[in-house]
Amino acid sequence: MTLSTPAAEVDDDDFREILAQTRAFVRTVVVPREQEIAETDAIPDDIRRAAKDMGLFGYAIPQQWGGLGLNLVQDVELAMEFGYTTLALRSMFGTNNGIAGQVLVNFGTDEQKRQWLEGIASGEVVASFALTEPGAGSNPSGLRTQAVRDGDDWVITGEKRFITNAPLADLFVVFARTRPADDHGPGIAVFLVPSGTDGVQVAGKDSKMGQEGAWTADVHFDGVRVPASALVGGSEDVGYKAAMVSLARGRVHIAALSVGQAQRALDESVAYAATATQGGAPIGNFQLVQAMIADQQTGVMAGRALVRDAARAWVEETDRRIAPSVAKLYCTEMAGKVADLAVQIHGGTGYMREVPVERIYRDVRLLRLYEGTSEIQRLIIGGGLVKAAQRG
Repeated sequence: MTLSTPAAEVDDDDFREILAQTRAFVRTVVVPREQEIAETDAIPDDIRRAAKDMGLFGYAIPQQWGGLGLNLVQDVELAMEFGYTTLALRSMFGTNNGIAGQVLVNFGTDEQKRQWLEGIASGEVVASFALTEPGAGSNPSGLRTQAVRDGDDWVITGEKRFITNAPLADLFVVFARTRPADDHGPGIAVFLVPSGTDGVQVAGKDSKMGQEGAWTADVHFDGVRVPASALVGGSEDVGYKAAMVSLARGRVHIAALSVGQAQRALDESVAYAATATQGGAPIGNFQLVQAMIADQQTGVMAGRALVRDAARAWVEETDRRIAPSVAKLYCTEMAGKVADLAVQIHGGTGYMREVPVERIYRDVRLLRLYEGTSEIQRLIIGGGLVKAAQRG
């Protein structure tokens, strides 16, 4: 694979070193402590510090703001490595590089970038993307959180749900409706709200099916007052576009993460099949087990190729809508199937806690839900193709 692409700030040789260091970190430092992370529901402080020192909190932030400046083609290669272990690792710095950080990178004013991006890139600031609400998830057009102008300030009131890193956040990137949608735009703005602002209340962390160590929580905004300078891009109509662009980019990243999880499930399956015995013979000698492994391998290879293709299309700006949704739809569904086969190959052992494929089986289920459900991806893909045909 050729890693050099348009807009890359890191050349091939340097990136190969970054990728090699990341792989070593994941497999020699994090993988051996997966059970500790699951049992404590937290990333150990030494792993967090190591991730900061490696620049992982800002790998996708431009170098001028203290990040590594990786583009999406390079990003997905790292994501496939992050996906090889507990997804809590990637979640720790995912919002800084992804959906939250990219709002500032792409839509923030120069002053907003100067104020926040260096802290985000270093990991001193944890940024959370506050979009999802009880009645507005994959489709933000149903947003109910309100932002009302009061003199030179904005006053924000509403509730956000399932917000990643909310219990740890220093900064919330908050989407709010400033008016009903009209001919001038959707009326959705985005604001930068420090977590210590009066009226910001973060609920207790959610208890989830899986992804222990990746914290989410509800966030309430009760008459939260912020200055006009908190309005991202200085425009009331930036919000919807910022959300759509950040989510679309994030979908390619999530697809790559899914490939990493699927690769780990495949590797665990092959290792188990090669050594576990039934009737005195390794179960990997049985053709039906080999067939399941073959299906896993086919899915992983197809997903990896699709992710790389979608990332290149994003960087080259040839497809920033259909390809991200195709990649996320296929790869997240594929990861679920590969994880299911992994449990099946392990038999009863695969249903036991402390066995990696049991955790993977639970963890990957969320991949089909966040940053746009599989159903939303199908609507984007199908609707987009039909509309393009109608336009001739």
